[in-house]
Amino acid sequence: MRSLRALIRRVATSDSTVLILGESGTGKELVAQSVHRLSTRHTNRFVPVNCGAIPADLLESELFGHTKGAFTGALADRRGRFELANSGTLFLDEIGDMRLDMQVKLLRVLQERVIDRVGDDRSIPVNVRVVAATHRQLEESISQGKFRADLFYRLNVVPLYVPALRDRGDDVTILFDHFAKRCATAGQLPIRASEDLREWMTSYSWPGNCRELLNLVERLTVFWPAQELSLKSIPASMLPRGASTVVSASSPDEQAAILELFQGDDELGSAKEAAHAAADCVADVIGGESSSNWSAELPAAAAPALSNATVDLKQMLADFESAWIREAMKVTEGNITHAAELLGLARTTLIERLRKYDLSVSRQ
Repeated sequence: MRSLRALIRRVATSDSTVLILGESGTGKELVAQSVHRLSTRHTNRFVPVNCGAIPADLLESELFGHTKGAFTGALADRRGRFELANSGTLFLDEIGDMRLDMQVKLLRVLQERVIDRVGDDRSIPVNVRVVAATHRQLEESISQGKFRADLFYRLNVVPLYVPALRDRGDDVTILFDHFAKRCATAGQLPIRASEDLREWMTSYSWPGNCRELLNLVERLTVFWPAQELSLKSIPASMLPRGASTVVSASSPDEQAAILELFQGDDELGSAKEAAHAAADCVADVIGGESSSNWSAELPAAAAPALSNATVDLKQMLADFESAWIREAMKVTEGNITHAAELLGLARTTLIERLRKYDLSVSRQ
């Protein structure tokens, strides 16, 4: 990373085209922003474009603009991203996903430094520095006929490689602390990782790289704000999918903390005693067909002292279950398949529970 930072500083002073290579989630756009920020163009705009996120038939208009009446819905002249980035930097993310016919047009712009708006017969000169990025192996795409070799050589003037998080050693723990500060609410201490959790983080492969680490930190901050966390205190379902580790289930104290998080401090009375009483039932309520990640090592339930109060155990467990389902759907942004895996449920079972509790789903 020190070598990468040194290269960024050297490259930034030139106007050469830069190609940033690396896996998804490694921070390629941050590198592009650094190149722009350290360049002489820093007072002008940095304009990002995700070539894989824009429909292929709209990409030309997005990049080069269009004139009024050029196609159905073109109600006025519109400047494209190249014009918006004039005298600044245009960041073409996921350039490897660009269609071949658009690659030809992009190549002409890089060579001639002029653009043609859709529906216009005039060429417009532009002064733009292009920084491109991709997670694909472009040499392999060239051999498969999916990427033009001439465009690759035009883009690959200065290559910058961003290493995967698994290759960065102890950087993962530094980034954990950094993300923890970012995720902590105002006036609250960030979460902290104990030694065993730090050892696990440095040994895990992080296929999602920094984006996956940030996702984990946000999740842990939601459930255990301001706490020091050990590996044993985190349910296996809360760790990244595919993490090869054996983790004990939540203790009654931790179950109580979760109940209080969702229900409030006073609504359930003694949450710790309720967690003890509910421990043996959690497998059926939350785990469904595959509940070992949630309750395999729970201690034997102890009968709570009810005094003269009445506890609606069935309703309490239903509230507990629906709260976990809501959080799983929030963490996975509505992805039922992923949420079911986090909860240890079959997908069809989760759908039934969503209907049972009348929980809305934004994306299936």
